[in-house]
Amino acid sequence: MNILKQHTGWIEVICGSMFSGKTEELIRRMRRAMIARQRIELFEPKIDIRYSDKEIVSHDMQKVPSHTISKPKQILDLALEAQVVGIDEAQFFDKSLVKICQTLANMGKRVIVAGLDQDYRGIPFEPIPELLAVAEYITKTHTICVIFGNPANHTQRITSDTDKVVIGAGEIYEARCRNCFQPQIDKPRGKK
Repeated sequence: MNILKQHTGWIEVICGSMFSGKTEELIRRMRRAMIARQRIELFEPKIDIRYSDKEIVSHDMQKVPSHTISKPKQILDLALEAQVVGIDEAQFFDKSLVKICQTLANMGKRVIVAGLDQDYRGIPFEPIPELLAVAEYITKTHTICVIFGNPANHTQRITSDTDKVVIGAGEIYEARCRNCFQPQIDKPRGKK
């Protein structure tokens, strides 16, 4: 009797606050896949090209070549030959990313997604919560609170901007623990 071995895909989510090493962990996993001679493809959203539009770059300047895309559906066409698919800054994509990741995993691909799980107000940052619900593996990263030195799980915006998405790094955000985090409350439009 011949027993066919079927390759099963899966989804891994790396989430946490800013400065917690999410991109570093994604890069580490992708480099290990390359060492194993697996075909990889990496993707990042067009909205966030702070460091490069041709590479995923961590805050400590580790780099891996990537595709910059505007919509998650572009991943399907560009990742057909890949065995491992990496997606960075996933919080900047819409909810269609969840279905794309599931489609890729159902095709037998390992899908590794990194992104913020909360916004600057401490509110779940879609589509990460939905990806957490369907992922086989979840890694929650932490950093150190800049005030008390405790494990930090929050991203504190230190400017007065109230837009949900404001691209930046240390000049706009700090890592904070639960005790030091001060969520900004949105003011109703038209009132001061």
